[in-house]
Amino acid sequence: MEHKTYNLKNVLLETGFEYDNQEVIKTKTELFCIEVENGQIKSIKPNEPNSNAIDAKGHLMLPAFKDMHAHLDKMLFGLPWQAVSSKRRTVKDMIAYEQKMIPEWLNTSVERTEKMIDFLQGYGTDHIRSHFNVDPTSGLDSLKHLEKALENKKSTFSAELVAFPQHGLYYTDTLPILKDVAKLDAVAFIGGVDPYSLDGSIEKVMDQITQLAIDNNKGIDIHLHEMGESGMNTIQYLIDKTIENPQLRGKSFVSHAFALSALNTTEAEKIAEKLAHAGVGIVSSVPFGNMIMPIPTLRKHGVEVLIGNDNIQDHWNTFGSGNMLQKANLIAELYGYGTEWQLSRTLAFATRYKLPLDDNGNQQWPKVGDEANLVFVDASCSAEAVSRISPVKSLIHKGNIVF
Repeated sequence: MEHKTYNLKNVLLETGFEYDNQEVIKTKTELFCIEVENGQIKSIKPNEPNSNAIDAKGHLMLPAFKDMHAHLDKMLFGLPWQAVSSKRRTVKDMIAYEQKMIPEWLNTSVERTEKMIDFLQGYGTDHIRSHFNVDPTSGLDSLKHLEKALENKKSTFSAELVAFPQHGLYYTDTLPILKDVAKLDAVAFIGGVDPYSLDGSIEKVMDQITQLAIDNNKGIDIHLHEMGESGMNTIQYLIDKTIENPQLRGKSFVSHAFALSALNTTEAEKIAEKLAHAGVGIVSSVPFGNMIMPIPTLRKHGVEVLIGNDNIQDHWNTFGSGNMLQKANLIAELYGYGTEWQLSRTLAFATRYKLPLDDNGNQQWPKVGDEANLVFVDASCSAEAVSRISPVKSLIHKGNIVF
């Protein structure tokens, strides 16, 4: 696709930290002109306020946001409002409900997925990791409909897809379909869900998922809601499998991993070391209340922690806002990241670790040649954007101006 060339003026960029007795007390910024060509940043020059360039109006330019866990194929977004039902308490309850409702949802899923993408883009998100159902009820239709919506949005939005056997590999006859889907180029990850409680075996399920990933050169991203021994054993099993198969390193993830929330500090430190050593990441929607994930401990040991909204409006949960800045804000408040430096670092959870300044205040983004995936927010710096959940004013994806 051809991208036109254009210039932006009055673009606010972070340039460094201001210190007082070695404490960061302020983030320095300046206005610049940015030239975009063929989807990339071609030049970064001193500001020319009187030029004919597109006026960014002094808004802060940040890396566009990445939502790393969602289910674009089965949101209820675009349908009449519906809260969750107290009658559906277990994963198996949800499976029975999905088997009944999926045929109906699929009738309008393409247009509703596009509406959901519009909604996410309004909050500055230009990339998503989306799981899609693979099960006997959906067949390949969930994937086909999702691909059609993504194709219609491809100039302004990108996605990486996880084949997700929501109804179990063996609880329903899903394995044959998953084997076919695993071969498709559109699929980046093989998923799974609660192997022990749903399918009755950690080893049997994890061996299948791991082998499918290896055979088809995919990553792994499994949902794990299980607490206690079965939850921890599943995490350990994936760690072991990733160490045995180094090609999975950096490509293996556990979504939710709620069992980690029940660990004491020593236990959390130990498993964080193991996860980091194996290159296994954790994907979280940042629960709070009676379940707090040890995200600071995981990060301290170098575990890749990805953040996503998960449910925005669906039959599982309706509290996802779709706003990745709000997720960063929640992390900052939950774990006490209140200083200028800490808040600026917390933005990384919304951008998949791409930050304007490094930990020492050296400017590291944007650089000439970077892909022009840009969000403009009404804030004076990253710290304010996180703390205030500042409004998003514009989004650019691969040089294409979304709004």
